[in-house]
Amino acid sequence: MSGSPSYFLSRWVFLRLLGLIYFIAFASLATQVTGLVGAGGILPVGPYLDRVLDTYGAQAYRLYPTLLWVSSNDPSLTLLCWFGAGLAALLVAGIAPAAVLALLWVSYLSLTVGGQTFLEFQWDSLLLEIGLLAFFYAPRGWRPTLATVDPPSPLGRWLLWWLLFRLMFLSGITKLASGDPTWADWTALTYHYETQPLPLWTGWHAHQLPVWIHRLSAGGMYVIELLLPWAIFLPQRFRRTRLWACAGLVLLQVAIGITGNYGFFSMLSVVLCLTLVDDHGWRRLLPFLRAKPARMSGSQAPQPASAAGLRRSLATAVAMALIALGGLTFAREIADTVSRSGRPSIDLSWSDSVVGLAEPFRSVNGYGLFREMTVERPEIVIEGSMDGSRWTDWDLRWKPGDPQRRPGLVAPHQPRLDWQLWFAALDPRGAGYWLSPLMMRLLEAAPAVTALVGDAAFASGPPRYLRLAYYDYRFTTPAERMETGDWWHRELVDYLTEPISLADLR
Repeated sequence: MSGSPSYFLSRWVFLRLLGLIYFIAFASLATQVTGLVGAGGILPVGPYLDRVLDTYGAQAYRLYPTLLWVSSNDPSLTLLCWFGAGLAALLVAGIAPAAVLALLWVSYLSLTVGGQTFLEFQWDSLLLEIGLLAFFYAPRGWRPTLATVDPPSPLGRWLLWWLLFRLMFLSGITKLASGDPTWADWTALTYHYETQPLPLWTGWHAHQLPVWIHRLSAGGMYVIELLLPWAIFLPQRFRRTRLWACAGLVLLQVAIGITGNYGFFSMLSVVLCLTLVDDHGWRRLLPFLRAKPARMSGSQAPQPASAAGLRRSLATAVAMALIALGGLTFAREIADTVSRSGRPSIDLSWSDSVVGLAEPFRSVNGYGLFREMTVERPEIVIEGSMDGSRWTDWDLRWKPGDPQRRPGLVAPHQPRLDWQLWFAALDPRGAGYWLSPLMMRLLEAAPAVTALVGDAAFASGPPRYLRLAYYDYRFTTPAERMETGDWWHRELVDYLTEPISLADLR
């Protein structure tokens, strides 16, 4: 194919897929937000913002930018979630994409700030960063079509490609830089499927594979994460190489998505990868979009020179600042990972003030999932009792509980309490600030919180006592599962709490 590639169709597909991810993120959160941070939730956002304001004064509005300063009651939280879902539908429909993307970013940032620990996942940060960069890539106007829009901005496209490189390469290099022994000897995947936050039944089967296959898979992952991202920077004559690299990156995300529950992370990563596909590739994949846009030649409608020039200059300045900040966070992420491993590292503390200016907006981030592999699976199990002697597990729907329950598929929905309990099991003392309110809300039978947990075990009323049991879980072997029907084997390690009543917590 001669000439420079075009990205009209590529942008068209990207923005609609991004709108779909935004819809999933907002709709998923809408079903949980009042139980997590509502007035009767685990960490109410109203008192949280009050404490922030008391601590930082007027600086709080800059450090914690959120629309919830205006109102943080339950109807406002729910309305903001569904407002975001509605905006996402407009993006899918192609209505005012630039304006809609700006509003989506503000809305999700507001919920992320108010969501506290329950919205601190890497894909929340990734969605914010992609959403911000997509604003520079999106066409202007109220109803742009393939026949009327100006050519996609190369600078906007390179902003997304630079993010894709950082996301993928950092995921690989931080595994090596961490000094983790399981990544160093390529045995990490012998633990991964069993110890990931919300396993899937397919993960049980993957866990049973021979060690040599796990090692081979780890080697393939290193090739994909450390080598393929460099194809992004190849000259246009290596277009096919870039497309093959895109296929490899997508394949890795598909493998992650079919063996575990990672919310909308895998889908969002795939959408970012697909920006590498140019219009020639999309016309082959989507033949119903074969019509050649009127402006493929690059012609543009005349615009007032001063206004257009000022807008381009401002957009270019902001974009270049984002590229520089992305490079700085890239270097800092590697340096911090090396430093945490106990090895000498480059001192980048001079950049704290620079990064700190952008940090409140959570839209220029470092990445690197599972840089240190968890090799055991502790689990916190909530137990309830009416009399203090007979105890019943209060199982959540999606985290491991009953050993006979098959690990189920919940993605792209993300049950955020189930996820946070995985982190809490790794550091129960550090999670105490929200585990205690969780127990109080369950003893009070707060409807929004019991809806997160599921109330089948205590449908007739809340228990009088709760305690937190600490178990060690592991996948059963095929022989054990054939004999018992269990997917999990578990052993009680200890109790994190004594039996607690509502009076003890007040």
